[in-house]
Amino acid sequence: MGGCRGSWGGYGRCYRGAAGGLQEMTWEAIAGSWGGALFECSRIKALADERDAVQKKTFTKWVNSHLARVSCRIGDLYADLRDGYVLTRLLEVLSGEQLPKPTRGRMRIHSLENVDKALQFLKEQRVHLENVGSHDIVDGNHRLTLGLIWTIILRFQIQVIKIKTEDNRETRSAKDALLLWCQMKTAGYPEVNIQNFTTSWRDGLAFNALIHKHRPDLIDFHKLTKSNATYNLQQAFNTAEQQLGLSKLLDPEDVNMEDPDEKSIITYVVSFYHYFSKMKALAVEGKRIGKVLDQAMEIEAIIERYEALAAELLAWIQHTITIISNQKFANSLTGVQQQLQAFTAFCTLEKPVKFQEKGNLEVLLFTIQSKLRANNRKLYIPSEGKSISDINKAWTCLEKAEHEREVSLRNELIRQEKLELLAQRFDHKAVMRETWLNENQRLVSQDNFGYDLPAVEAAMKKHEAIEADISSYQERIQVVVELALEMESEGYYDTKRISAQKDNILRQWGLLTELVRARRARLEQNLALQKIFQEMVYMIDWMEEMQVLLVSKDLGKHLLEVEDLLQKHGLLEADISAQTDRVQALNAAALKFSELEGYQPCDPQIICNRVNHVQTCLEELGELAGKRRKELEDSRQLWAFFQEMEEAEAWIREKEQILAAKTCGRDLSSVLTLTNKHKSMLGELGSRRALLHQTMKRGEQILAKKRFSPSGIQEKMREVRLRWKKLEEVTGLHQQRLQEALNFFQFSAETDDLVAWLQDTYRIVSSDDFGHDDYSTQALLRKHRAVVEEVEKHRAAVLALRKQLALLAPEHRQGVDVQIRVVEVEQLYGEVAEVAVLRQQWLQDALAVYRMFSEVHACEVWVDEKEQWLERMEVPEELDEVEVVQHRCVRGDGNGTGCLGPLPHRRTHCSPLLPRFESLDQEMNSVMGRILDVNQVVQQLVDGGHPSSEEVRSCQDHLNSRYRCGEGGQACRAKSMLGVHHAQDGLHTAWGVLGSGNELWGCWQTPTLGLSQPGGTSPWGPALQYNSLSPSQVLVMPKVDAVLVAVLVEGSILVSSHLHLQVESGGGAGGAQEEPTQLCPEDPELPAGVWRDEGAGAGEEKSH
Repeated sequence: MGGCRGSWGGYGRCYRGAAGGLQEMTWEAIAGSWGGALFECSRIKALADERDAVQKKTFTKWVNSHLARVSCRIGDLYADLRDGYVLTRLLEVLSGEQLPKPTRGRMRIHSLENVDKALQFLKEQRVHLENVGSHDIVDGNHRLTLGLIWTIILRFQIQVIKIKTEDNRETRSAKDALLLWCQMKTAGYPEVNIQNFTTSWRDGLAFNALIHKHRPDLIDFHKLTKSNATYNLQQAFNTAEQQLGLSKLLDPEDVNMEDPDEKSIITYVVSFYHYFSKMKALAVEGKRIGKVLDQAMEIEAIIERYEALAAELLAWIQHTITIISNQKFANSLTGVQQQLQAFTAFCTLEKPVKFQEKGNLEVLLFTIQSKLRANNRKLYIPSEGKSISDINKAWTCLEKAEHEREVSLRNELIRQEKLELLAQRFDHKAVMRETWLNENQRLVSQDNFGYDLPAVEAAMKKHEAIEADISSYQERIQVVVELALEMESEGYYDTKRISAQKDNILRQWGLLTELVRARRARLEQNLALQKIFQEMVYMIDWMEEMQVLLVSKDLGKHLLEVEDLLQKHGLLEADISAQTDRVQALNAAALKFSELEGYQPCDPQIICNRVNHVQTCLEELGELAGKRRKELEDSRQLWAFFQEMEEAEAWIREKEQILAAKTCGRDLSSVLTLTNKHKSMLGELGSRRALLHQTMKRGEQILAKKRFSPSGIQEKMREVRLRWKKLEEVTGLHQQRLQEALNFFQFSAETDDLVAWLQDTYRIVSSDDFGHDDYSTQALLRKHRAVVEEVEKHRAAVLALRKQLALLAPEHRQGVDVQIRVVEVEQLYGEVAEVAVLRQQWLQDALAVYRMFSEVHACEVWVDEKEQWLERMEVPEELDEVEVVQHRCVRGDGNGTGCLGPLPHRRTHCSPLLPRFESLDQEMNSVMGRILDVNQVVQQLVDGGHPSSEEVRSCQDHLNSRYRCGEGGQACRAKSMLGVHHAQDGLHTAWGVLGSGNELWGCWQTPTLGLSQPGGTSPWGPALQYNSLSPSQVLVMPKVDAVLVAVLVEGSILVSSHLHLQVESGGGAGGAQEEPTQLCPEDPELPAGVWRDEGAGAGEEKSH
């Protein structure tokens, strides 16, 4: 175990140790040569890789050789061991124990878990794993994977090797033990010197020597040479694989190299060790067994003899039991007696010999048991069914069968004696039955039935007596059959004769019964035929009676009598039809007897003659019945014609009376009722016309047959035609009178309806309701227009009255009341149309008035609103106050105007005041247009003579005066505000021009907005000195003077206009009116902005 651990520990350091040693030798040999060092390092790495490849191949084959037991195989040692599944199976095969079931899954965690299970098992087996973890195997670490497999090989293949030396001491390690075993087995072979597991195996002689030592028949070692190493290795590997079943873990090139891999060779050599060790153990065991083989063979021979004798005796017993157990005895009295004698000989001669053999078998078994006790071996137990107890049981069964055989033979002997007695009794009865059957067969073979119905009936009764006698004899026949069946069931030896005799009796009995049935069938045929003949006689007598009734000449004297005769004749025909079916059935039944094959109860010709006679009589009777029905049908048709003609005359008379009593009605409803009744009568007349036409057609058919006298028929037809024609004329005349009355009453009703509608319409169009406002008047006007449309629609109806009147009958058309009624309708329609036109005009005037009042009210509301707004607005006295007013208008005095902004931007934000007054001007123009429209409407109403002309005129004057007053005040205040606005706008323009030079402005500006100095001095004043200006300012001053003068002139005009408007607007309130100052622009000495008051003295100036 310590050696294994040392080998495994050395494996992990193998490469490093080897590389270190080689590297040390390289440095000692070539010190300071850098190129040589690199070459040696690469060489060492190549050798290590080559060794790893050999180990991988060898270990892979070794793993596959063991996994083959569980039908598993790997292809890549590094990859296929990563999931842990193959590793677990390998350990199970090597250890023979069951490892935990691997976890299914392809994830890394599953592989780690499976490998951990395998490594844990190795740890439990006290295998030291140095620096090996589950992650190394799962990651496919080549060195550690090879190390793990080598560790497994050491644990389960090499560790178990123990070789004792000559001094009976065990080797220290398994590797040394394996090397010692190889040396011991190859000792004495030339050129084979095994000192290690590397170079000692390169020539292949060591492998061949191991095989030759144990199996010299497989290899001719003396022919091998050390120089042919590849051949030697190939032969050894192939022989081990093909003859010994050892997997070929190595290839020749893996061994025949400079430095073979030690672990690969050890792995392969271990397989040889295990194979040959097992073969040796088997040979040793064989020698030990051979010592007792002779004694065992001797005892086995005795046992075989015992087995054979026991089997033979048992077979005889079974065979004998089978024979004597057979219950098949000879089927005769003599044969049974012979079988009883043979059974007695068996009991006295054959059985005692076999009883002696049974005793010898017991002695032989005792001898076998004695020898086995002497050899201290297990006692012999006979095979199943061959022990002494089994033989005794079989012998007991034999004796039982022997006893049963004897009893059966005795019983069979008694049975055979009984059968002999039954056979004698059967023979006696059979002779008697055969004689009786023959006699009765002769009796029933005779046919003497007679030739009429009574004779055949007597023969039938006699035959029934014979059948009764034969039927009673059937029990005696059955007794004979039962005797035969009993002997057959008991197995009587002469059964064939008994059965033949029984069959003969049954056959004769069957023949007799068949003869009886055939004779009865013939009797029944004769009886049936004679009954048919009798029925034919009855039918012929009945047909003769019917012919007497059918030749009668009584055809009836009126329709009811004819109907009664037809009904009776129908009954006769039904009776004839029923009897016809009966006759046909009788004839068909009789003809069947003529068509029979074989026995015929009568001559077929006789049967045919009788059938033809009956058929002829039936046909004659049918012809008479048809002739009689035709005569009765003709008679009924004649009397039905006369009855229909009489009914037609009665109907015509009834309708004539009705038409003669009818009037044309007193009103429309009665006329309509009479018309409907007349239409019903016309429908009835049409139906009756079709019936009459059919009746006439039938009369013509009767005349065409020429069976009855034509005079009465023609006279009746002519009379009915004349009366029918007269009825049609009266009907047409009455229909014409009804239509004329209907037209008249309809005309009257329509006229009354038209008058009622005109009266209602007149009440509507003459109404004095013209509405109380614009909406109600419009609604009345729409309704009135609808009424006017209805009036226009009825114009055609009024005009059509004259045409309808012309279409009336003369007696209705010429009536005075009708003429007056038409004239009244026309006059009333004219009045309605005229009043409708007037009412429409009045409604339109009322609508115009209401609309005028609405416009007036709207204009007054607008005037009131604008007056209130202007009164709330303050007109500034000075230009400085304009900004404040604008600020109020815009910001917050409640009038909804916006802010004008600070002074530096007054030019830009003063503009909202101007559109306000301009829109006021536009609204005033719009209101002025609406007032002009009101004036025009009023003028039209006045010119048209409207009843409310004074009220309309007063409303117009009030509106006009209100608008003129409001217009003056609003215009003055609006113009004042516009004038102030324009003045301020002009100042802003001047300031904009002057604003280009701040210095100039600073020295030029005046202390007030009036631009005049106190005392009326010039606006330029002493402050503005040209000497103090810069050259650029001096150049600008002329332009500034011109602009300033223009602005001052425009401002003076606007201020004058503003003051004038103030005087005009305030004259009524203050009483005294100031005359406005006027600008005197023609005075060149006065500067702009200086006003002259005409009321002041000459030369006096007033500055504003």
